[in-house]
Amino acid sequence: MHSLSLLRQHATQKPEAEVLRVSEIFYSIQGETSRTGLPTVFIRLTGCPLRCGYCDTEYAFSGGENMSIADVLNKASNYASRYITVTGGEPLAQKACSTLLKVLCDTGYSVSIETSGALDISKLDKRVSKIMDIKTPGSGEVAKNRWSNLDYLTDQDELKFVLCDEADYRWAVDVFYERCLHQICPVLFSPVYGQLDPAKLADWILKDRLPVRLQLQLHKILWGEVAGR
Repeated sequence: MHSLSLLRQHATQKPEAEVLRVSEIFYSIQGETSRTGLPTVFIRLTGCPLRCGYCDTEYAFSGGENMSIADVLNKASNYASRYITVTGGEPLAQKACSTLLKVLCDTGYSVSIETSGALDISKLDKRVSKIMDIKTPGSGEVAKNRWSNLDYLTDQDELKFVLCDEADYRWAVDVFYERCLHQICPVLFSPVYGQLDPAKLADWILKDRLPVRLQLQLHKILWGEVAGR
């Protein structure tokens, strides 16, 4: 009887009551993707199953606080922005993330998610713009790429390669052509901040006449490697 009561309670529970572990919620300039430069609310969820060698958000692997989706919406509403990015860590590592994305869309926000490409994106709300990584050998997590996710991307989404060196670049070029990525969605090539010279990457792209977008992290150019930016 007690179990049945709990099931009924869960069945009638509003989505806004679901709980997430949140590392931080902050307001900043979007530094990446086609939304670069737009004032954006960032919701950073705690936890990530990957350990990329260049990760700049290791502080989000643990800690944070439990917040209901209603609490997240309330805090996000303090900022006058229609743009919201859900990020991590790896936000999809939390089951309630999908519900959060739907509720944010229902509320009228223009929503994007930054995801590693290692977890299933097939069930995400179609209104969400998916910014999905393809992990390179230099990341140390190339084996985690979930290639089937490519089937669920549309032209409103974006694929991102974070490149450590020229070997990563050459690998990424091969993947770009072998998997016909230009037929799926825009593709971004981004140098690891402080490791790969952006000018070198630009030269390689121009020399190879590669139809990708060179992406620099605007927020780091503005403020350096500052948490909550």
